[in-house]
Amino acid sequence: MRRAGTIAALIAAAALMTACGSSGDDGKAERADKGAPTSSPKPASDGQDRTYAVSFEVGGKGKSSVYYNLDTNHSEQVALPWKKSDKLTLNSTERKVGITVSVVPGPVMLSNGQFAAAPCSITVDGKKVAEDPGGADGKHMCEYTLR
Repeated sequence: MRRAGTIAALIAAAALMTACGSSGDDGKAERADKGAPTSSPKPASDGQDRTYAVSFEVGGKGKSSVYYNLDTNHSEQVALPWKKSDKLTLNSTERKVGITVSVVPGPVMLSNGQFAAAPCSITVDGKKVAEDPGGADGKHMCEYTLR
């Protein structure tokens, strides 16, 4: 029963991420959905655009779904472990407000045969800024606000 509840929670989280959707803009959008505030360095007051190197990682073995928000919302079926790196450029206004990037890993089978969220992390400009160990008791996602 607990396995079914965990899977249902992961599917619900994925549905929420998908429901936020994107604008349908196929180009690199310069914004993302608003998320829970997280700590981030103070924005520079120089009024310049800034480009960030963002990497998402999801651990585990086998195949799973991964939902992530970088330039827009994305969903992929992937082989684990998985890594996605890209660049995101924010203008001065976006840097003042902050743009949240996130990754929600799908379920993986644990060594005890139960399903639970895979571990995840986010790295920005070479520094790990968010991490979740996965399993049945984690947040089941990683998120970070760029500024």
